[in-house]
Amino acid sequence: MAAEPRSIDRRTFSLGMLVALAACNRSEKSEAAMTYGASSRFPSSSPTAMTTASFWTQWRDRFVSPEGRVVDTGNGDISHSEGQSYGLLLALQADDRATFARIASWTEANLARSDMALYAWRWDPQTRGVTDANNATDGDIVIAWALSLAAQRWAEPQWGERSATVRAAIRQHCVVSRFGRQLLLPGVAGFVESDKVVLNPSYFVWPALDHFARIDGMAAWNPVISDGEDLLRLARFGAHKLPSDWIVVSGEKAVAPAPDKPPRFGYDAIRVALWGAQGNRSAITAPIASWWRSCLAQHRPIPAWVDVVTGEEANYALSNGGAAIAGRLLGTASPTQLSEDYFAASQQLLAQS
Repeated sequence: MAAEPRSIDRRTFSLGMLVALAACNRSEKSEAAMTYGASSRFPSSSPTAMTTASFWTQWRDRFVSPEGRVVDTGNGDISHSEGQSYGLLLALQADDRATFARIASWTEANLARSDMALYAWRWDPQTRGVTDANNATDGDIVIAWALSLAAQRWAEPQWGERSATVRAAIRQHCVVSRFGRQLLLPGVAGFVESDKVVLNPSYFVWPALDHFARIDGMAAWNPVISDGEDLLRLARFGAHKLPSDWIVVSGEKAVAPAPDKPPRFGYDAIRVALWGAQGNRSAITAPIASWWRSCLAQHRPIPAWVDVVTGEEANYALSNGGAAIAGRLLGTASPTQLSEDYFAASQQLLAQS
């Protein structure tokens, strides 16, 4: 198997006991009641709206270059399809058409592959070019989602047309039939072996896939959605029944943590909670919510990761981004300061959308 397309070192920052205590004192909201609307606007009088608007301005000014490149400040200032996709989605939610257009233009000029309507995942400022042409399917999904929503909001048909071609390419190149299932690959190359397929549970961006099903028809996406939901229900490991960052599927019901990667519920798998909360998948997020609640009930910070095999925990807390995702899922307090780290700050804004 080729190297995974996402070998990014994620940094975390301890929140301390205060966040845990504050979270414990907030009432819990029903996960099923948390709906997501990427194209909606927050009311201007809402405290959440004012915080989100401030966060967006900070995020844009800190991480988006004048030409529209989203800069991963925690990893040598590289850019990748993940960051570009988040920038598009966040600009859309902020109703910032100018920034959306800049990010879309840079993405197409620098990451769009010539052989298929997908995006190279990694661009390095040292070489000023793509250093890994393999795609990251979650980035492609969010790009296609944001382009489709932007075409509807701003009446720009070319964005809608590009979204349609990307969606078709995802179905053609990133979905395989194995073990009686339709499996969503993390990338075109390096994840299918003769006896198993490697998947990333956090790449199932449920609100995007639901949107695709509405506009392309259920027949196009329902098998991917239903099999993905089933696989994530099977991907519950260890005492806390949590998904690992990477899994291997070797049979219809045979799902296990990927053996060549740390078996952790960590920096990737935390987005299972993010997309699950936004996509109303409470059946998928329930074990995560239960684990996080148990930490808060013990008046201790939620650890940044936990080994789903041994139970070992990180000796530091979730980043501000992880804390914001936990706040979204549980209905508890979220950090009020935007992280200076690209990944954590992105999670904060996505969790508040």
